[in-house]
Amino acid sequence: MDPESQLMDVDDEYEKLVIRMNPPRVTVDNTSSKTATLVKVDSANKNGSLLEVVQVLTDLNLTISRAYISSDGEWFMDVFHVVDQDGNKLSDGEVIDRIEQSLGAKACSLLSMRRSVGVQAAAKHTSIELIGRDRPGLLSEIFAVLANLRCNVVAAEVWTHNSRMASVLHITDDNTGAPIGDPDRLAGAKQLLRNVLRGDRDRRGAKTAVAAGATHIERRLHQIMYADRDYVRDDDGGVEAEEPRGKLAVTVEDCADKGYSVVNVRCRDRPKLLFDTVCTLTDMQYVVFHATVLAEGPEAHQEYFIRHMDGCPVSSEGEKQRLIHCLEAAIRRRNSEGIRLELCCEDRVGLLSDVTRIFRENGLSVARAEVTTRGSQAVNAFYVTDASGNPVQSQTIEAVRAAIGETVLRVKDEIYSKSPPQEAGRLSSFGSLFRTRSEKFLYNLGVIKSCS
Repeated sequence: MDPESQLMDVDDEYEKLVIRMNPPRVTVDNTSSKTATLVKVDSANKNGSLLEVVQVLTDLNLTISRAYISSDGEWFMDVFHVVDQDGNKLSDGEVIDRIEQSLGAKACSLLSMRRSVGVQAAAKHTSIELIGRDRPGLLSEIFAVLANLRCNVVAAEVWTHNSRMASVLHITDDNTGAPIGDPDRLAGAKQLLRNVLRGDRDRRGAKTAVAAGATHIERRLHQIMYADRDYVRDDDGGVEAEEPRGKLAVTVEDCADKGYSVVNVRCRDRPKLLFDTVCTLTDMQYVVFHATVLAEGPEAHQEYFIRHMDGCPVSSEGEKQRLIHCLEAAIRRRNSEGIRLELCCEDRVGLLSDVTRIFRENGLSVARAEVTTRGSQAVNAFYVTDASGNPVQSQTIEAVRAAIGETVLRVKDEIYSKSPPQEAGRLSSFGSLFRTRSEKFLYNLGVIKSCS
């Protein structure tokens, strides 16, 4: 065994020993606060502890209104004030049990056992990662390729930011419902998808990959876009300076007497904001020693006392600016621009290809998408704008709903802009022109047989 492997084994054994001697203690307190449930987590500290806790709470669709974090030294102590999606204290015993099981001693014991014996859950799908230049109709072209290859998309997340599009797709074989393991078939799919992503003008170069491991899908999207340097403006190398909706302010200051750097984030509050900032700090190799989070109104305030993993604070102005820009990008990636359309119907192969084709034909651009499958039902959400990124006119939305099914596709936003009939006609004409160009592109790739 090489020295590096021996060192990793020693570290793993030491970590397991610390966990056995100091198992995590999780307390769900419904009495101390009138407005929120307190989730208290005490455990031995390890790298990534904070992100693991925030990820569990976020995945349970809980809103964190306050958080007090302290992990200085060898011990990790956090208190989170959480409410459910309706803004109420937790009353569902199943949710409380899941918090305790996911963060408590039992969860750590299972994780430790998996590490020691190399056990991994059998994959139920194949994951494909995509990154490329965003353009209207891109998602429709991607789903058309997969439908033509007889691949069923059982889950997907699609983010767009700063002219880039990133996606993680979970696919299965149409006939068997099993993961796709044929390397030749996967290689062919990757090549076709890469050609679609490149289009005519991807200067950075599109990338596709078959994902390995079981990284959290939203964390993986942050990692993909960070690696793609989406925090740098695409056109002139400058950094995006304006927040499209609501004020965003990120500062990094020195705390010389304690040896920390202090990061302050102020912005419009939204779901999963804390996850996005903690995920970015963790993946940039910063350790959060203390933090305070307040998000009980329309604005959120987060303060982090951090050091790099080597124990040093932020050491230069260049590093400070890069950290600021990366946090700003992480917050903007999930901003929900556009009208939210929710699709719920019986799942079938080619459903996403058909739906996004109708979007494309009506001049709609998908800014973000969440695709899930629950049993035999497809439960999907799309945030759409017009091709220029502006709000969609009501006539266009109604035309799309009529084509897909008004009971199948619902508008989440109760109020959206009105436009005169001639404007709707103009949008329809634009959609027809765009459809012709897009179908010609797919025809040239060999994805469709006719562009008529």
